[in-house]
Amino acid sequence: MLFAQITDLHVTAAGHLAVGGIDANTMASAAVTALNALTPQPDFVVITGDLTNDGKPEEYQALRDILAPLRLPAYVIPGNHDNRHNLRAAFFDHGYLPVGCEFLHYTVDDFPVRLIALDTVEPGQSGGCLCPARLGWLAKRLGEAPDRPTVILMHHPPIDTGIGPMDRFGCANSAIAAHLVAAHGGVERILCGHVHRTVIVRWGGSVVLICPATAHQVALDLTADASAAWTLEPPAMALHLWLPESGLVSHQRPIADHPATPFRL
Repeated sequence: MLFAQITDLHVTAAGHLAVGGIDANTMASAAVTALNALTPQPDFVVITGDLTNDGKPEEYQALRDILAPLRLPAYVIPGNHDNRHNLRAAFFDHGYLPVGCEFLHYTVDDFPVRLIALDTVEPGQSGGCLCPARLGWLAKRLGEAPDRPTVILMHHPPIDTGIGPMDRFGCANSAIAAHLVAAHGGVERILCGHVHRTVIVRWGGSVVLICPATAHQVALDLTADASAAWTLEPPAMALHLWLPESGLVSHQRPIADHPATPFRL
């Protein structure tokens, strides 16, 4: 099993630009083109939040238009820039999204690795939260299949990264979730967005992997008093390959055309 991850598309309404004049829509379209060109083709793609820039209906319409050429099944979760109601309305035909629930939680059991999508959004807040209701839902889902290899999808990482402006808007109550993950034992990855760059941290006996954004990245400044800043470092995706004998193997791939040249080992 092979699947891809993209995140933080920040799609705007057609003809508009995202933060600081970034053409996020064109860059999201480039990500779709890159996904379609992958060989071998992944079984599906997960999009880990901040699908749009402001959560407006017209932005989700632009997102649907951008994703229309995608040849892979897509599983989406909300980020702090999204609006649950508008997201659910725009993706009404995605049968995995729950109806009549406060949170956009779900599981996918169709593949060798189980997906648990966890909604960390606090409306109106940049940071996320794992409230008692969400922690209870996660505990039940982990308890349903204790022996299955599992990947958890979250927009907000449950860890600090050392990038101060992002850590100030982290995910509350993550320490409790770490105990749940450690008790399960089969969680291969916790896949996140929000930070707009690659970060890998061991947590809860598993591994948190934050994927770069398809558009702008957050500047890597590890000084204690760093200010928030973005950079146009190359966008990228993550590819996750399930090998039963060794587990989940993760790779970062730039969203750009870099032809391979054979060489002798």
